[in-house]
Amino acid sequence: MKQTIKIDIKNLVLKVDNNYDRSKFDMDDWQEYLDILCQDREFQKKAIRTAIIYLASGKYSSINNLLKENFDVNEDIKDNYKSLETLIKSVQLPNMLSGVIDMATGAGKSYVIFGIAHIAMTLGLVKRCLVLCPSPTIADGLTEKFQELITKQSLLNAIPKQYVQKAISIIDANSTVQEGNICVENIHAVYENTGSSIKDSFTKTGADTLVLSDEVHHAYNSSRDKSIKKWKEFITDDAYGFLYHLGFTGTAYRDNDYFADVIYRYSLKEAMAERIVKNISYVAEDTNDGNFEKFQKIYQNHIANKIKYTNITPISIIVTADISKAKGLKEDFVDFLVNTIKEDRKVAEGKVLIVTSDKEHKKNVAILKNVDEKTCGVEWIISVSMLTEGWDVKNVFQIVPWEDRAFNSKLLISQVLGRGLRIPLWATSQPTVTVFNHSSWSKNIKGIVDEILENEISFSSEILSYGERAKYNFTVHNIDYTQEQREKFNDEYEKAETFDWNKPLDLVTQGTTISKNTDYIDAINSQIDTRYYEIKRETVTVDEIATKLVNQLISREREAKLRDIKTDITFGDGKTELEKLPSLDEIKDYIRRCMQNANITGDELTPINVEKINGKFNALLRKKRTSAGYERKANSLVEVSTQNMASSSMVFSKIKSGVTIFYSSDFSKEISGDDLAVFTVLHDELPGKQLKQINIYDFKTPLSVILADQEPERKFVELLLKKQMAQKITAWVKARNVGFYSFQYILKRGSDPKEFNPDFFIKIGDNIIVIETKSDNDIVRENYSKMVDAQKHFKLVNEMLETENSPIRYYFNILSPNSYEDFSKKVIDGTYFNGFNSGIEVALRKQFPNKNDGDG
Repeated sequence: MKQTIKIDIKNLVLKVDNNYDRSKFDMDDWQEYLDILCQDREFQKKAIRTAIIYLASGKYSSINNLLKENFDVNEDIKDNYKSLETLIKSVQLPNMLSGVIDMATGAGKSYVIFGIAHIAMTLGLVKRCLVLCPSPTIADGLTEKFQELITKQSLLNAIPKQYVQKAISIIDANSTVQEGNICVENIHAVYENTGSSIKDSFTKTGADTLVLSDEVHHAYNSSRDKSIKKWKEFITDDAYGFLYHLGFTGTAYRDNDYFADVIYRYSLKEAMAERIVKNISYVAEDTNDGNFEKFQKIYQNHIANKIKYTNITPISIIVTADISKAKGLKEDFVDFLVNTIKEDRKVAEGKVLIVTSDKEHKKNVAILKNVDEKTCGVEWIISVSMLTEGWDVKNVFQIVPWEDRAFNSKLLISQVLGRGLRIPLWATSQPTVTVFNHSSWSKNIKGIVDEILENEISFSSEILSYGERAKYNFTVHNIDYTQEQREKFNDEYEKAETFDWNKPLDLVTQGTTISKNTDYIDAINSQIDTRYYEIKRETVTVDEIATKLVNQLISREREAKLRDIKTDITFGDGKTELEKLPSLDEIKDYIRRCMQNANITGDELTPINVEKINGKFNALLRKKRTSAGYERKANSLVEVSTQNMASSSMVFSKIKSGVTIFYSSDFSKEISGDDLAVFTVLHDELPGKQLKQINIYDFKTPLSVILADQEPERKFVELLLKKQMAQKITAWVKARNVGFYSFQYILKRGSDPKEFNPDFFIKIGDNIIVIETKSDNDIVRENYSKMVDAQKHFKLVNEMLETENSPIRYYFNILSPNSYEDFSKKVIDGTYFNGFNSGIEVALRKQFPNKNDGDG
């Protein structure tokens, strides 16, 4: 078994040698101080120890020494950078005693920054310290924390006796920075022409000044902000001559590349596992039909958090890529709260706080300081991704990256996630923050919290001939055809179509509500948590549709008379539309007959059906086209047993790309030999969302495992395994791509026949449902031709079975995910067999209306 292991990020961290001359100083003397400062947070103590030994031991004159020391002994660093020269070039601040401490957001980075500054100054390594921050919000927070710590008497009393107590004070750059000062300042103040003492205070004092940059990824990454761009220039300016620099961040990435100068790392994964920060639950699998459904899901998540955390007001943050998107989203979301949730508009607007750098939102930034208070009233924060840092908001329990650009790199993902990681003081157990991301982004999130192993192995799915599930083998019927070429045209070609009141329109079988589920993956243990939502579809009543149509037809009539337009559209009685416009009652009656034909109950229709009805009444004449150039002669029925289905296998690289393995709770008896050994490896190495263990009594298929490698078929398998569906089904099988059940279809007139192998056969008593799964937007002629010829094929199968007095009947549909739940409901309540039109079938008929789908 060939195995390739990706470089683990932690193996790229530079190791500082802890063997140093203790006659200069001994970090063991500082143990009591560290215990008081950090309490039981050992990772903070290790970070401080590592930093002080690196800066003060005398073993390193610059980071270049540390880079060479690690390159010589660390194979992963060699593999990643190839040469020492490349490694040094990858470092942002070479030739200085520089480095980065990577510490998960919410893990108490401010204590580490203070501890390093305080100890370095007390040891006499430096005379002053400059702490730089990317925003006033962060600077204010650090200043407040440092003022509290520098006056904490128990901490001061723990300083080793051999060091003279030096008066250390916390200031900002409005005052001249002198010896014994820790200056905390916003980076923008460094470049202001007035009010800042930075230039005067630090010119030619760099050799005895320690610079500590909080959120240093800003200095290392590109930015539109001119001051941020100059951050690194300031640190390397020869006028100051800074020697010592440490950066701090919870997002040590330059886009997707990990920093080359990290000397200590406490990862997000470690912080979650040790319950230092909240756990993260992010979307692994989800489908949603537009913003209306997305709003409903995040609102239901928010309400669940309010029920769970009753002693606080949980906050949900929605992150956008820019200010204009944030403004538009705020208006849309308030409208949703008013129109759908039925909240008073003033109340809804008070719950939604928008925070951007726009002048009109400046006052909202101040409100952030109080949003954790239950009396504040804010429940939703809409923010631009660049402004998410520096918020010390602990009651965040849901984060919604609204678009890909707010969440499309490891840097942005880390920044956004960091907003919800802090644990509230009241928490007695580890809370969880839900990240409602787009499911296609989940791989990027997983890359931050875990490392993925790649292996080349193969794994098989086979038909069971023994055991409990072997009883689910069954027989299906195909036809032995003789294919003959023909040249026949439709006699109706060139004839006009009339508006036939007696021919119901094909509507999509959809209810007004739909049950949707979203799979979330636990970032710590990779377990899947499936949450269920009751989603209300956007609907229009029959009265509203008919009234609007009547008004439109009246307008058309007036326009036609004014412009002397003649019409060819006729109704069943031969009258043109100008001679006899349909009445309101006639239109309503027609719509209801269409609904009845599509098995739609109630008085409301979804947008896709409204569009179809509007299209019908505004349609132009359509011409018929020719039929396919082949005809098939049916000879006899042929029985095909699932027992004869061949095995199917995949290599690991294919499985890892997103294939889901469905297996039974009795898998150890059903998977044997090499496959069982391989399955054990897969079970250990694949993320949880790709492994689905199913109750053996719900897994009514004779296949040992199901390997689903496309999203539509994976979701359809999940549908078949739901409790109510499983109870309804007698047996089912996912057919092989070739070699089990096939028949021919004609793509277009005169073309050679092609083979069609449907995806699923589902047996329910004497009925067998045949399903081909496609994605929602797979509206292509090939699928239309498959649908038409499959319907002909199974109609003929049923006719031949009827002549043999067999009770077995076949039903065929092409399904895409947007119709799965409607299909499920109809199967469960038994009305599926009265007729079912899926959304993609209706779309295919609309897109390709001219293909002859007659019986010829």
